[in-house]
Amino acid sequence: MALTTRRRALTTLGAALAGSFALPATQALAGEQRHRPRPLWRAHAHNDYEHPRPLLDALDHRFGSVEADIFLVGDQLLVAHDPVDLDPSRTLESLYLKPLAARVRANRGTVHRGHHRPLQLLIDIKTEGSSTYLELDRQLRRYRHLFTTYVHGRVLPGPVTAVISGDRAARLPMEAQRVRRAFYDGRLADLGGPAPASFMPLISDNWSLHFTWLGSGAFPEAERAKLRQIVRTAHARGQKVRFWATPDLPGPEREAVWRELVAADADFLNTDDLAGLESFLDSYRPA
Repeated sequence: MALTTRRRALTTLGAALAGSFALPATQALAGEQRHRPRPLWRAHAHNDYEHPRPLLDALDHRFGSVEADIFLVGDQLLVAHDPVDLDPSRTLESLYLKPLAARVRANRGTVHRGHHRPLQLLIDIKTEGSSTYLELDRQLRRYRHLFTTYVHGRVLPGPVTAVISGDRAARLPMEAQRVRRAFYDGRLADLGGPAPASFMPLISDNWSLHFTWLGSGAFPEAERAKLRQIVRTAHARGQKVRFWATPDLPGPEREAVWRELVAADADFLNTDDLAGLESFLDSYRPA
């Protein structure tokens, strides 16, 4: 056999062998997804904007929910915890809306690549609720394909679900809308009330107003039963549950409260310690 012919034969054989061992593109993608750490959907980044890289640090720690406090200043929605911290360069759009839109484009429609469950963006209104919400609604409309949307009685899921908390005056203009790109954060007083999950998908409240236990010693049985009843009632109506003001200093008390919340099937654990909650959820094992 001529040298050129032999080379051609060997090349053809090599290509055939390589093809026999190659994974189809869909299988390769599935393998990549299996080895990628799963998002931590219970993890809620309280005061997320105070981290060095707002939004991005929480997403790097695989969080499923982030919280931004907003102030209406002119026609700008500025992100800060207190008025003294307001900075014209730190807008809701620059810190959250634009980065989320860019990430969803890069991930072909998702915030966490390969996972279609929406990220929750909790927006806590610090100025008068009605006027602040109307400006927020105008800004969300510019990113209409990014957000879960309520349309004439139907909820159309998107990569991000915006939930409005804070000043309660936001409720009135929200309830009047037939099309909106945000949902309302209820309180325990709203649990079992007339508002459906299509308007109020989340029930949030201050832990210390409803429970005396802060993680030290045994969880009183009456309080454990109360917590589990709250979660069952909300879930039966298609709503999720979050408590703020739970212990958040590293230590056994914080972990004890987190364990009880997970055992009760509460939907979100509130923290400012991204790495601490990530580590807890990765190592959590039921008692």
